[in-house]
Amino acid sequence: MTLSELNELPSDEAFSWFSQCCVSSHWCKLMVDALPFSDLASLLSWAQQNWQACSKLDYLEAFDGHPMIGDVASLRAKYASTKALASKEQQGAAEADEATLIELSEMNHKYLAKHGFIFIICATGLSALTMLNALKARYDNDTATEISLAAAEQLKITLLRINKGLSH
Repeated sequence: MTLSELNELPSDEAFSWFSQCCVSSHWCKLMVDALPFSDLASLLSWAQQNWQACSKLDYLEAFDGHPMIGDVASLRAKYASTKALASKEQQGAAEADEATLIELSEMNHKYLAKHGFIFIICATGLSALTMLNALKARYDNDTATEISLAAAEQLKITLLRINKGLSH
């Protein structure tokens, strides 16, 4: 899709397109309300501004739009709507050895139990071991810090998906 085509979409279709980039319904609504965008830089700037205008609940809704890292079955089943733009984001986990995947799964479940949401990291280009080490490093943070860090990672993911979803 081109930026011009995105700008011309009816609101419900634009909302659907933005929801492939980030499932926060508030963020998607803000993006639709900001249409049309003059260029890609403007779109990315609005994406960042609108993300900063979101609340903790909006962030948590966005986090819920991700599978747990390394959970390929979850990625296929629960998140089919984002698969086009999310493809290969967890490729590093798919290529990991069994021991790393097991530890990643165990740490992910511990993180979820502690913080109430899954570990969010922009996984593009990262190995499973790198993601596991990041998870271990962030595990002991308090939940407020983790929400902030996860929100920053979510923004990276969203911007990557916007870029990936648009033809240039």
